[in-house]
Amino acid sequence: MATFIKSVTFDCTDALAAATFWAAALGGELDEDSTSEKAYVEAPGWGGPNLWFQRVPEPRVAKNRMHFDLRAPGPIADEVARLTALGATVAQPGDGLVVMRDPEGHEFCVEN
Repeated sequence: MATFIKSVTFDCTDALAAATFWAAALGGELDEDSTSEKAYVEAPGWGGPNLWFQRVPEPRVAKNRMHFDLRAPGPIADEVARLTALGATVAQPGDGLVVMRDPEGHEFCVEN
């Protein structure tokens, strides 16, 4: 029997802040026991992997070697504006693909 992805884990400085952003961005459920030390977001809808956030003492020092590619449900500009309002920043603008960073600096892409 093959294994499956239970969760994707993020190292961060504030687990609750990062989890709150991703729960809002993806429509997931933030676990009520989440703290700034550790936080959990249950995947919405179709059963994608859950997200786990854990505080680590060291800062991020290099580019992500893995990242999310998010499909915008409508115009990319609208989704970028929504994610920016939630605390993300634009790292590299574009027409068909926008590279963004979450509040912890983790890079992700928004595309059609």
